[in-house]
Amino acid sequence: MTSYLRFRNGGGLALLCALLGTLCKTGSGQIRYSVPEELDNGSFVGNIAKDLGLEPRELAERGVRIVSRGRTQLFALNPRSGSLVTAGKVDREELCAQSARCLVKFNILVEDKLKIFEVEIEIKDINDNVPDFLTEDLEIKISELTAPGTRFPLKTAFDLDVGLNSLQNYELSSSDYFSLAVNSITDGAKYPELVLERALDREEKKFHQLILVASDGGDPAHSGSLCIQVIVLDANDNPPVFTQPEYRLSVQENLPVGTWLLTVNATDPDEGFNAQVSYMLDKMPGKIGQIFYLNSVTGDISILKSLDYEDTMFYEIKIDAQDGPGLLSRAKILVTVLDVNDNAPEVIITSLTRSVPEEATAGREIALINVHDRDSGQNGQVTVFILESMPFNLEKAIDQYYRLVTARSLDREQVSEYNITLRATDGGSPPLSTDTHITLHVADINDNPPAFTHDSYSAYISENNPRGAFIFSVTAWDPDSIENAHITYALTEGTLQGVPLSTYVSINSDTGVLYALCSFDYEQVRDLQLLLTASDSGNPPLSSNVSVSLFVLDQNDNMPEILYPAPPTDGSTGMELVPPSAEPGYLVTKVVAVDRDSGQNAWLSYRLLKASEPGLFTVGLHTGEVRTARALLDRDALKQSLVVAVQDHGQPPLSATVTLAVAMADSIPDVLANLGSFDPSANPDDSDLTPYLVVAVAAVSFVFLAFVIMLLALRLRRCHRSRLLQASEGVLPGMPVSHFVGVDRVQTFLQTYSHEVSLTSDTRETHLIFPQPNYSDKLISQESCEKSEPLLVSQDLLETKGDPKLLQVSLCLSLNVIKKNYASVVIIKL
Repeated sequence: MTSYLRFRNGGGLALLCALLGTLCKTGSGQIRYSVPEELDNGSFVGNIAKDLGLEPRELAERGVRIVSRGRTQLFALNPRSGSLVTAGKVDREELCAQSARCLVKFNILVEDKLKIFEVEIEIKDINDNVPDFLTEDLEIKISELTAPGTRFPLKTAFDLDVGLNSLQNYELSSSDYFSLAVNSITDGAKYPELVLERALDREEKKFHQLILVASDGGDPAHSGSLCIQVIVLDANDNPPVFTQPEYRLSVQENLPVGTWLLTVNATDPDEGFNAQVSYMLDKMPGKIGQIFYLNSVTGDISILKSLDYEDTMFYEIKIDAQDGPGLLSRAKILVTVLDVNDNAPEVIITSLTRSVPEEATAGREIALINVHDRDSGQNGQVTVFILESMPFNLEKAIDQYYRLVTARSLDREQVSEYNITLRATDGGSPPLSTDTHITLHVADINDNPPAFTHDSYSAYISENNPRGAFIFSVTAWDPDSIENAHITYALTEGTLQGVPLSTYVSINSDTGVLYALCSFDYEQVRDLQLLLTASDSGNPPLSSNVSVSLFVLDQNDNMPEILYPAPPTDGSTGMELVPPSAEPGYLVTKVVAVDRDSGQNAWLSYRLLKASEPGLFTVGLHTGEVRTARALLDRDALKQSLVVAVQDHGQPPLSATVTLAVAMADSIPDVLANLGSFDPSANPDDSDLTPYLVVAVAAVSFVFLAFVIMLLALRLRRCHRSRLLQASEGVLPGMPVSHFVGVDRVQTFLQTYSHEVSLTSDTRETHLIFPQPNYSDKLISQESCEKSEPLLVSQDLLETKGDPKLLQVSLCLSLNVIKKNYASVVIIKL
């Protein structure tokens, strides 16, 4: 048995998929494998060349192929590796449905020997399906009289997986009234049932919400849910109930026929027909049924016949309330008949003032009133008073005359008009009364300043607005009237960045509408603080102020700006260094960009727009990190070109691009060797090295390293003190020399985060720059490097590299580079 482990990537995330291939041969020519479903296209299934006893290259030579049986082939042969791979994603549920074992069989023909091998591949199930109820909601109706222990079948869930990955268990949310019972039948299927644990009461709770969860046995487990709503149906288990068992009222004997006395009310907590209540008078001897009328639907009681105090002083009425099915309850009504006072008092207004200014003081006379009653004795004793609480008093004058006066100063803004009700009541039993209404107007004075509807305002306007655009409208109100309430608006002068605010905005003096006088730029002005004044037209005028905060909203009017790699100023192109042994996910470099806008307009995303080798590199959507997507292959070109696009999230979005060049090498000597032997016209796919070329490259590298060591020793001896120390003082001190170049060997300081390489084809000049991850560091300029003495390489070395042209190599390794913590520079002139 052979086990294979392989990684596959999906949606930018590295997922680990355990791929098990089991190979066993039985008889003469049968091969068996097993793989999990849902593998990506091209995933490894088994080493078919090894199992056939062939080398990978022999598959094509001997005509090894899969014999089609008239159906879509799920697997294919990889002639380069000699392995059997998937030709597309394999879905076990689509192939075998619910079968416990899923087998795919086909034949492999070795054409030169006409030998057929039978291949059988078992597709292993993975937990890629969720239990599904096929519906989201289930409604169950249960009578409130249903006995506990009753069971109700529930919907079952379906899971297309098999084995432990299929449906394994049901769970019910916590409930005081229900529980879950799960039954299994012979085939292992599980059927849930809802069990009633305690008696229901619709009057206590009409609905019960439950959640049924079905889960499988996968790792991790998947689950689906079903929302169950239990509706409790009503039963007639409650009789009507009166709001009070006994009603008492007193009525005057002179009430007219048809007068409503009171309404009785009974309620039934049941519903529907069980809660329909009707009212009936209890049958009793006497004249009650002839004097009083009861509405059987509304419960209203009225008089059918005039009452006579001298005939009957008291009535006791019994009333029944009955619901639809016939449950009854009873109440009593006690009616007391009162003797009446036949004449009501009379009120005469002798003198009246219709209007009073609000500045009037207390004691201002409004009206002179005379009251009298034609009755005699206690029924003719009249008292008069003002209904409700008002700022007025009644003062006794002489005899039955009263004066109506103000009790305090009036405020028209609080009450502009008073409807005064005077009530005159006699001393009868029951007393009679007469109401008299007086309307009094309060005249206005300018005693209130304008008031804004808010203490402060916030307004918003988008940048790049047209001149004269509407911004905001403020409103002030004045509780005074006429001219005292006429409001004008003004903008209080102020400055912003030394410029008057009146050059930015204006306000309509009549409507309070703010307008923009200029087009705002969010990157220059983000907010303005305004002070508005509202003044009335009174004499003297009153005014008030309010602050307005005007905020400028950003628009997507700036495209992303790429900070790293910085755009070259000399026509060169940045190049990054990637070792050939880099694993998938190796960090090559990071594109850094900013956007002058804000919010969503400044949210940036990165994507790979173009690549000379598609599929070799990926770019982080939000980080801008450029990483390898797979391991480097011999057929990959030594130099790769990538175009990365940076786009914001504005509407419409704006974008910028940057071009990156990537060199495949472990160190500086490898870069130089590769560049020296690089033929721009050569095809990268034809770059397979022969043994002779490998020996030549190794010899050139050895000679070059030895030459660099010798040159370094000579230069360190010549520039031991003066030039070496003077050059190191102005750059970046504190970095050990061992980080750059050693005496025993060339040890290049490789930057662990990103590499930048620039190539200029027209000047035949190459810059190899390896900066640190800190993007704020400055690289060593080319001019400082040109001041150093060049290192000349002999013509023999050039001939071993296969370049017929003269190659002069200038190596700039001054103490600026040795003590610098940020970059190493090598300049090659071709």
